[in-house]
Amino acid sequence: MNFEEIKLILQQEADAILHVPVSEQYGKAVDLIVENVHGKNGKLVVSGMGKAGQIGQNMATTFSSTGTPAVFLHPSEAQHGDLGILQDNDLLLLITNSGKTREIIELIDLARGIYPDIPIIVITGNKDSLLAKEADVFLLTGSPKEVCPLELTPTTSTTVMTVMGDILVVGTMKKIGFTARDYAKRHHGGYLGDVSREKSK
Repeated sequence: MNFEEIKLILQQEADAILHVPVSEQYGKAVDLIVENVHGKNGKLVVSGMGKAGQIGQNMATTFSSTGTPAVFLHPSEAQHGDLGILQDNDLLLLITNSGKTREIIELIDLARGIYPDIPIIVITGNKDSLLAKEADVFLLTGSPKEVCPLELTPTTSTTVMTVMGDILVVGTMKKIGFTARDYAKRHHGGYLGDVSREKSK
């Protein structure tokens, strides 16, 4: 792979991020998270299948480390008992590029079987999908073309999803007034722990 090919991939990924549709839905998503987690003592339950699920795991840990309790729920394991993690006032953040992922569609039905009014945020590339229509808030990825030469492997789409998760995390941190002192309480080890304690003095 030559330098020009590498630069092209970087450019395509950067362009995809810059073309993520920006709407009032982000504010609504942050408001839902703050209301349910910080106002009603619920938690954010993130779920996705495959590569989207791996992005979801990162989102959940990032939310948790920045003051918003969150867990990752694998959609398949949910059908084998892990659905029991849901409690009153929780909300779902579901990630699916196609908007048609069977396991995620089934997860909505299962979750509503326990909590009929559970709020749902969906990140998807398909605004006309069933999942987008079922969501209280849906955030569109912009359906970027994958940089994978086969245009199949989740590459650009997962990059975009990661950035969208960062937007939600940062928005929530600002909304709850999360400080360096708060951060330090959750990071006792490592470089970030040292830096956050220094900043909180």
